[in-house]
Amino acid sequence: MSAERAPRGAPAGGRQSEIAVAGGKRLKIVLFTGYACNNNCRFCIDAGKRGLPQKTTAALLREVMRARNRGADILEIIGGEATIRPDFTGLVAAAKRLGIKDVLCATNGRVFADPEAARRIVDSGIDALIFSVHGPDARVHDGLTRVPGSFAQLRKGLANLRALGFRSLNGNTTVVRQNMASLPRLARFYARNGVENVEYIFVDPTYGGARSGFSGLVPRISEAAPYMRKALAAGRAEGLYRWKARYVPLCHFTDCLDQISEVNERSLFRTEHWAPDFTNPDAVASRAVVSRRKTARCRGCLLYRDCEGIWTEYLRRYGDSELRPVLKLRGEDAARLKLAKSGRRRGRR
Repeated sequence: MSAERAPRGAPAGGRQSEIAVAGGKRLKIVLFTGYACNNNCRFCIDAGKRGLPQKTTAALLREVMRARNRGADILEIIGGEATIRPDFTGLVAAAKRLGIKDVLCATNGRVFADPEAARRIVDSGIDALIFSVHGPDARVHDGLTRVPGSFAQLRKGLANLRALGFRSLNGNTTVVRQNMASLPRLARFYARNGVENVEYIFVDPTYGGARSGFSGLVPRISEAAPYMRKALAAGRAEGLYRWKARYVPLCHFTDCLDQISEVNERSLFRTEHWAPDFTNPDAVASRAVVSRRKTARCRGCLLYRDCEGIWTEYLRRYGDSELRPVLKLRGEDAARLKLAKSGRRRGRR
């Protein structure tokens, strides 16, 4: 699941967020249905929240209406695993009837292994699906989800959706110690399955499983970044320029600055999170308040203003020795950064 969680102490909402949306950015509401899930991912940021009550259908329908009234351009429905709810298709259908342009869902993909379930969800009007794939094979993926057979189910789910003619398939991968070396192979898996929009997400240790299991899960960024860049390069070789890295310090990605989610996100979206236990009126700004930061080593870096730094918990455990200020930027790299900040992208797809 790609959505950021709202840190405690996140900025307050109100009139300021309305003005920002009116200024040209698309309003994206991330609607959490609850934290129940049929996987048990080792790194899950919500590992300690599984027992919290799920939102009721009535409460979610009210929130869908509220999102419409707020002028939401995008409604992303997530969990936990939202697709295991009996009311999931009804929520999607309601959002579409109300006129929300893009209704998405981040999913582990297992429900779609059932052809009839896949058909019902497609028929509900869902506009796009984001499959969470954490390895190129069952050994890596199932080892992280801790559910034998979960990789086989998501593969079957992808096949069922293609058979239905559904093509709006996206992917996200949480990058941890166990899968970072296999990212180039995973890139080939995504390309073979026609997944045109992928995020490789450097694991968030702020809360949950990655915090409690930090030493076994969180790699050093200097170790993970080369594999993440190779995965992005594999996509570019296939003409897939919408693949991105997320939650990374820019100094380790100077050759692909137009493929950094946060840079692009700030230009295009105003994102709010509505969860059972919190509301975050500005998911981008809140990261700088609580969960990510730069250090004194970053001063003088040409990318300082555009970079969010790295996780605060990462700095507490590993320090900042891997952060290296960029003092000179090649012309083509500066052009890529400018392209990302404009909200446009290179390439044909």
